[in-house]
Amino acid sequence: MKFDELVRSRRSCRSYVEGRISEDEIRLIITTAQLAPSWKNTQTGRYYVSLSDEAVKGVFDTLPEYNQRSSKNAAYIVTTFLGKLSGKGTDGTMAKEGDLWGAYDLGLQNMLLMLKASELGYDTLVMGIRDADALRKYFDIPEEEEIMAVIAIGKKNGELGVRPRKQLDEILNIK
Repeated sequence: MKFDELVRSRRSCRSYVEGRISEDEIRLIITTAQLAPSWKNTQTGRYYVSLSDEAVKGVFDTLPEYNQRSSKNAAYIVTTFLGKLSGKGTDGTMAKEGDLWGAYDLGLQNMLLMLKASELGYDTLVMGIRDADALRKYFDIPEEEEIMAVIAIGKKNGELGVRPRKQLDEILNIK
């Protein structure tokens, strides 16, 4: 599949059929996500994946009801990044104020993850609203990691419609 076709065909899926992605496919997807650029190649992204019925339920229970409805039958990938590392200069000082620079790097990784999943025939949904404390406890996620998203991954149930995009001139300013 050509890149443009891949990007245009990827959608946020809110209905999944039963059946799970394999561990080998997850490993391939995460390996691709690792290729994203990161601040000084720090590679601060981390992934916690639920594939077993018990683990899927463990993550499912941390989601609000509307995200549970939207992700039923999917597996889950919890994405985090090591806070206070990305954006540090070689002398240990931050390049700019703040400690959430790893969110930029993780966003790049998450997009590559979703595109690779799509290339393999899987659909995804990024969910930012979740019980981070419960996820941290369930996966034993260290305190220095910022929990960013839960990504549902599976096979779509039905067709996914095309959501409208703004006109280019609304978002582009060239001088």
